[in-house]
Amino acid sequence: MSNQLDQLLNYWSDNRNSLQWVLATIIETQGSSYRKAGAMMLINSLGQYRGLLSGGCLEADVMRQARRCWETGKNRIICYDMRDEDDLSWQLGIGCGGMVRILLQPVSEQNDYLQLPALLTCLQGRQPCGYWQGINEQSPCNRVLTQSQTAELLPDEQRWARLSLDGQPGLIQQILPAPCLGIFGGGMDARPLVGLAAVMGWQVLLVDSRPANARAEYFPTAQLIKGPINDLASEPRMSWLSAAVLMTHNIELDAQALSLFKSPSQATGLRYLGMLGPAHRTERVFSVAGLEASDLCRPLANPVGLRLGGELPESIALSVIAEIHAVLEGQDARSFSLPLGPRV
Repeated sequence: MSNQLDQLLNYWSDNRNSLQWVLATIIETQGSSYRKAGAMMLINSLGQYRGLLSGGCLEADVMRQARRCWETGKNRIICYDMRDEDDLSWQLGIGCGGMVRILLQPVSEQNDYLQLPALLTCLQGRQPCGYWQGINEQSPCNRVLTQSQTAELLPDEQRWARLSLDGQPGLIQQILPAPCLGIFGGGMDARPLVGLAAVMGWQVLLVDSRPANARAEYFPTAQLIKGPINDLASEPRMSWLSAAVLMTHNIELDAQALSLFKSPSQATGLRYLGMLGPAHRTERVFSVAGLEASDLCRPLANPVGLRLGGELPESIALSVIAEIHAVLEGQDARSFSLPLGPRV
């Protein structure tokens, strides 16, 4: 199971009434921290948790502190300051050297389960929304907000903010569905790509109409689409796509897939479009499709992936997933520490 919020909530929903639960949310950080404000973790009365708030160094104590929420039915706010020599976390030598403040909230029928069922419904329907949590040590008061309400409250490009509603201080964050990757081509080399996407917690649509390809036993984590590519122009799931990779190893099929992404495209949320193969092959695909690069709804990544080296399917899948992840996160995919060029 990944740490994507929809998977955490699915696990919680299946066990919501058989166990006691606490939602732990980072509400403030200063200095270095493993995760930032808005990160969530669900804790249950069996001593299990789903999600991470640190690299694993704070979770045990957070679980211990969370038990008091079940006793009182109220929120708790705890703080770990790795800059303070008197703080327990500093004395134990854990953490990244910064400060993390965490809101603990009991999840129960009495507080409408913190509106987590409504939040899960939005994610399952792939509807962006907002989630507001009251920051206090009283009874929980959380709200799920529509996408338009969230857009009015959050500045552009900002994912979270401290914000008061009805006079109550709180944290609002934008909640987005997990990325959805469309893979056109279900051959052997698609297996590690689907597998890595599943580890990331992404949804995967695997498209291939050829009988020998995209077999369910090889792709248990993907939704298979076995119909003709040309029929996908009216397929509702195309609107889910955050990224698409064309790798059918067939000029005609790649051309059909490329034509799905003409501008305007049904894949309105698409942020990455890539095609496997060298540039001279891509020219043939464009020719068969009757398209120019400028006709596409997104610039085409070709050859696809980052320059990580390696020629096996697993190495190629890693480079492709890494490039897609960087694009979706708005990052440049450069090393944090190494200079450009080969390391001497």
